[in-house]
Amino acid sequence: MTNNKFNFNDAVKELQAGKNLNGKDGVLTSLIKQLTEAALQAEIEQNLDNDQQPNRKNGASSKTIKSSVGSFELNTPRDRNGSFEPQLVKKNQTTLSDEIDQKILSMFSMGMSYRDIHKHIEDMYGMNVATGTVSAITDKLIPELKAWLQRPLDSHYPIVWLDAIHYKVKEDGRYVSKAVYTLLALNMQGKKEILGLHLSENEGANYWLSVQTDLNNRGVKDILIACVDGLTGFPEAIATIFPETETQLCVIHQIRNSMKYIASKNQKEFMADLKPVYRASTKEAAELALDELETKWGDAYPLVINSWRRKWHNLSHYFKYPEHIRKVIYTTNAVEAVHRQFRKLTKTKGAFPNENSLLKLLYAGILNASEKWTMPIHNWSLCLSQLAIYFEGRLDSVLDI
Repeated sequence: MTNNKFNFNDAVKELQAGKNLNGKDGVLTSLIKQLTEAALQAEIEQNLDNDQQPNRKNGASSKTIKSSVGSFELNTPRDRNGSFEPQLVKKNQTTLSDEIDQKILSMFSMGMSYRDIHKHIEDMYGMNVATGTVSAITDKLIPELKAWLQRPLDSHYPIVWLDAIHYKVKEDGRYVSKAVYTLLALNMQGKKEILGLHLSENEGANYWLSVQTDLNNRGVKDILIACVDGLTGFPEAIATIFPETETQLCVIHQIRNSMKYIASKNQKEFMADLKPVYRASTKEAAELALDELETKWGDAYPLVINSWRRKWHNLSHYFKYPEHIRKVIYTTNAVEAVHRQFRKLTKTKGAFPNENSLLKLLYAGILNASEKWTMPIHNWSLCLSQLAIYFEGRLDSVLDI
């Protein structure tokens, strides 16, 4: 970790390795230093834009700042004319108050609207910070998001989930619907980790191929099981880059999609007949139940039955695993929980002015969600040992045995 670029993935590793959270070289101290300097850079740029006289940046001055988590060297930008008066950390100020610490962090991690940030700063500190300045401050964090999206990944992931959430984003003067695809993985330690966010208007084999290629270029060599909701072209694309990966379609999505085509008067009865299919103890029992479902409902709802038949190969993988593995892979609920966190942050926003404004807010949601992912999932040691048997030899290079 350097003074100029703070990498959250590195920070987590440093904390796990025993590095202090607070103190001169603490992880949190480095974060506050980075965000404070980003805010000061935004302030001077705003000052230069409003300056009536020709002016430009002229290096920086350094001073020791005391904060609630430790001291650090703060680089304050200067302008050539000497007219710049920083407001967040004034020229003679050597102490950063706890309130400002928390405000800087909240702008990044709580996903507050620019209006709320403006009001909060004005109420708490008596500073009238323009919305444009708030926007510029948060934009200083976009390089960190980009670095996170390009960070190296582990070579092996036992399980990966993929799901989409949709937002309205302004493009060429009009608002269009765009899908944000979240890749959530279970790493070798059994902990959840978001591998990336991918924003796209369309899906298909070519798009999914680019997603898989990105994972491969960032170091991923093998994925045992990929859980998806029936995305067009995804199984074919993942087989191109990760030919041995098993693609499990989300059974819950399949059920929901099926019920859309069942008349309301028949839904309760159809659901009761469908339950023996997806809750069967074995694949053979499930196929018998599917035959019975088709015998009873095939004439009335051939579209639904044909959908289950057509997708059965990728719907039925989970039957071969014990119950604790089935629960993990038969649905994309794990990544949908991340999307619920996203919705909490974006519920007051009808649309976004650009892609960056959306992605940096979702990144805040990722940071919030990942704070809870400190422990492996239940029964992970047993799951991993069984997966190593089902996928013989594929985890040998990363298992410490």
